[in-house]
Amino acid sequence: MKTEVPGPRSRELIKQLNNIQNADAVNFFCNYEESRGNYLVDVDGNRMLDLYSQISSIPIGYNHPALIKILQQPQNLSTFVNRPALGILPPENFTEKLEESLLSVGPKGLGQIVTMSCGSCSNENAFKSIFMWYRNKERGQNSATKEELESCMVNQYPGCPDYSILSFMGGFHGRTMGCLATTHSKAIHKLDIPSFDWPIAPFPRLKYPLEQFAKENQDEEAHCLEEVEDLIVQYRKKKKTVAGIVTEPIQSEGGDNHASDDFFRKLRDIARKHGCAFLVDEVQTGGGATGKFWAHEHWGLDDPADVVSFSKKMMTGGFFFKEELRPDAPYRIFNTWLGDPSKTLLLAEVLNVIKREDLLNNAVQSGKVLLDGLLDVQSRYPHLVSRARGRGTFCAFDAPNDATRVKLISQARNKGVVLGGCGDRSIRFRPTLVFKDHHAHLFLNIFNDILRDFK
Repeated sequence: MKTEVPGPRSRELIKQLNNIQNADAVNFFCNYEESRGNYLVDVDGNRMLDLYSQISSIPIGYNHPALIKILQQPQNLSTFVNRPALGILPPENFTEKLEESLLSVGPKGLGQIVTMSCGSCSNENAFKSIFMWYRNKERGQNSATKEELESCMVNQYPGCPDYSILSFMGGFHGRTMGCLATTHSKAIHKLDIPSFDWPIAPFPRLKYPLEQFAKENQDEEAHCLEEVEDLIVQYRKKKKTVAGIVTEPIQSEGGDNHASDDFFRKLRDIARKHGCAFLVDEVQTGGGATGKFWAHEHWGLDDPADVVSFSKKMMTGGFFFKEELRPDAPYRIFNTWLGDPSKTLLLAEVLNVIKREDLLNNAVQSGKVLLDGLLDVQSRYPHLVSRARGRGTFCAFDAPNDATRVKLISQARNKGVVLGGCGDRSIRFRPTLVFKDHHAHLFLNIFNDILRDFK
């Protein structure tokens, strides 16, 4: 470390950027050319261990040689230079590249896929697919009526049915209009934006340590599932039929909130019982950080989810879905880009590296070191660290309040460690898949010193 963070150069660049847009969220400016692996370098020359990895979106570290090699190969040049409108003019090898990348790791039972550019547009279009699917179920073999075609043009029933998506308090699914209606993590995301009357169920608030509160947590989950069913019935009576249920395997932005595998299995059963599509949002959890490629694989579902959305570590956005949710006409799920073939090309190589270097098992092993270390510091500094939790490297703990959390994150950054917050007072860990045991020990040594001297 050469300066405090943000340093003088970062502060000047933040000032310049703030002249043309709101830069209040900027932490510091980066020198990506000098960054390597798990280490992020800023414009003031500070080299930091990055445990946040661009909000959980860097899969195999900065400037991985395998990815640089992909860009240097002449046969790939066109893919990076010419970005096509994939829905109407895809390149010759587009299907082949999807099979090599996304379809090679597709969730069980989901053979259909649409790519998108980000997590929000992935979920937004997944919602649309669910609504279309539900309406087609109601129509049976009939086509849309003249009344439906005309009324939808003026935003009226029956062309625009009053369906809803059930979501959970604490969930985060994006910042576009439909996604915001299912996002309940921070008020600043939603303030001043019109929204829909869609049902919001409580998400389990587990007590830790889990083994000490098994009965209480079981009761809490049962209560939440009961609320889900009650809301589905209530909204059907209000003629705002719940067409789908959306959940994250671990509520990420909302505070790294976990529920048991059994909770999610029962939630899937409720969705099936009431004829709702079951959408699993794996935007932040997908890609291997929990020790399985998709976090929902831990649940052991007999009947797979109907839709699984992704982005971040997957290099591109999009969603997998069952064939019955396939759009019945062109342009129904569509935008200009529909993703980017260059990202699919990079993802194929990311997957090669994950397999070659056994990075899923690495996430299990290094995650155990990280979580064990967090539990150790929790035992020694319980006034600063509580509710340590995690799956793989997808870990978090709670600070006593937001002010303490902000201070801990700032002190860690000035000691050379990049961390991120979530929820009201949690600190989350989102390292890359090449995060090893020694990186965990390095962090824990630094963090122990911070906690020991914390004032």
